[in-house]
Amino acid sequence: MAFPTPQELETLIEPLAQRHNMDIEHVKAVKAGKKSQIVIALDADARPTLDELEVVSNEIGEFLDEQEEVGAFSFGAGYTLEVTTPGVDLPLTAPRHWRRNRGRLVKLNDTNGQSSIWRIGAMNSEETKVALIEAGKKTPAVQILEVSEMPKSVVEIEFNAPPAAERELSEATFEEAEVAATL
Repeated sequence: MAFPTPQELETLIEPLAQRHNMDIEHVKAVKAGKKSQIVIALDADARPTLDELEVVSNEIGEFLDEQEEVGAFSFGAGYTLEVTTPGVDLPLTAPRHWRRNRGRLVKLNDTNGQSSIWRIGAMNSEETKVALIEAGKKTPAVQILEVSEMPKSVVEIEFNAPPAAERELSEATFEEAEVAATL
């Protein structure tokens, strides 16, 4: 009975997360003497509430306890389970990340180390392209980019309501954003 790797835990927990329409964004497993730590970050299109996370956490805890009892793996003397949502510092690497953050600001870093701020707009139906609205301009430009070719990107925390022009463009359909990108 070995201490499980994050990949093993993710494989075991994936069906449970899917039953709750959630995606596993990150799993961390730390073997730490008397108290090991398991941290699981879950997300969904409709952000999970604390009550939903509690239900899933209880199910995951029971499942992991059962797996340890049957000898599938060992956490040692005990473990702490933390089920959470990913923070705003989660890099936007999958199409679902872009879809879930529509309307929010994103910092794009290009290969030269230069960064720029954009607002996330609509995605095409295949979720292969995303519309980006130039932030901070009276008449913002719209750019359509392939999700697979996006530079490293992280959501920016915003305290004020977005300007009307940016908000309207971020709420536009993908087809409308494509037209705006050609203007």
